[in-house]
Amino acid sequence: MNFKHVHRIAALSVALACANASALQSGEDVPFITSPDNVTLEMLSAARVGPKDHVLDLGSGDGRIVITAAKRFGASGMGVEIVPDLVERSNRSAKDAGVADRVSFRVQDLFKTDLAQATVITMYLLQEVNLQLRPAILGLKPGTRVVSHDWDMGDWAPDRTTVVAVPDKKVGLEKSSKIHLWTVPAKVAGLWCGAGLLRGASLELAQKFQRFEGTLRHRNRARELKGTVEGSTLRSVTEKAGELVLEVSGSQMRLVAAGGPLTLAQGQSFTRAGPEGCR
Repeated sequence: MNFKHVHRIAALSVALACANASALQSGEDVPFITSPDNVTLEMLSAARVGPKDHVLDLGSGDGRIVITAAKRFGASGMGVEIVPDLVERSNRSAKDAGVADRVSFRVQDLFKTDLAQATVITMYLLQEVNLQLRPAILGLKPGTRVVSHDWDMGDWAPDRTTVVAVPDKKVGLEKSSKIHLWTVPAKVAGLWCGAGLLRGASLELAQKFQRFEGTLRHRNRARELKGTVEGSTLRSVTEKAGELVLEVSGSQMRLVAAGGPLTLAQGQSFTRAGPEGCR
């Protein structure tokens, strides 16, 4: 995949100092650095790519990630790349691999790319670029998976990181690559009001990326919650009441599983509060 958009990133030369610095040409062109096959496979496996997925590779280089996603995992996909020769090469490779009917490659600025088309986004970009993309990624459909080779997204910690051996790695001193996986979380912060058997209950949540905490109030009792948002699913575990699982769909949050006093309320819902709060 590509390290690119050097005009946006003053620190790029530092990150590539251990690579072939002589390949930089007039501060504009940066050689693309290929993700080894074992790294490509780990990225796609970490995201659990399957036939129903559409993989979007930002900075697709020679196209191998999108082509592998189609050939090995049955997915469709698209790669965006700013170097025309690499796009032509990728489209030829897709045809040779017999997947040209399911994948495509475009000469396109990744910052102008519609990310919403993807169920899985893959990238090998610098952290500075990841951070610029982060607001758009967090606005995607909950459950969208994002995989980055080596570079993270600052204080948005990955859900999982794996390390893959890369003996011939040319960038940096370590002969391994980190594969970071994130799942876009639903936006759950705010006040939610119970309905049905939960009428009179309220759920107030604070959220930082895929972590949440808050208070569930019901029948003059308060229960402190803390847990994770996995796509559209909230999970909170306490020793006394067991696991609490809620599923978000738009302005509704359904109680999927609960222990203790809320067991009988399974299947009931909360609705996001309006300006007047809960009544």
